[in-house]
Amino acid sequence: MKRGLTFEMPNKYGKLLGKLLKPIDISAFNWCIGGGESYKVVNNQLAEDLFTFDKEVIEGAALKNLLENNEYYIIFADLKAYPKGKEFSHIETYEDFLISNCELVFLVVDSSYTTIYCKDQSAIEYLYKNALKCGFENIDYLTDENDARTSLTAF
Repeated sequence: MKRGLTFEMPNKYGKLLGKLLKPIDISAFNWCIGGGESYKVVNNQLAEDLFTFDKEVIEGAALKNLLENNEYYIIFADLKAYPKGKEFSHIETYEDFLISNCELVFLVVDSSYTTIYCKDQSAIEYLYKNALKCGFENIDYLTDENDARTSLTAF
């Protein structure tokens, strides 16, 4: 069974997360923002934190606006999507993910190494095709057989 995808994004400024997540209706979810290091880019310089809000949860429309209308640089990111109105839970492992209300886990490590876990098999296919279209490298499906990740966090 496909768990999700893994690939490498270019290590550069841009709107890469907004482009990558195009096949997903970002606004249909509430997003739990875990530990990370991501910055807005202003005048080709790193500026304030990308996720500069006091809460660890951001409404989907606000996240969509943030990712599609700003230039930024991602070093580490940990985003988890929950359907609106569903309870949040702490997710550390793939097994935790499976029994939770979380529908999608998005992780970026060292600016390039990206992993997406998704419960919706058709969404995995759309994300895979979109990653190809975006020109990302080393794109591969994560399956029960090849997924060696032990923790679903960016740190």
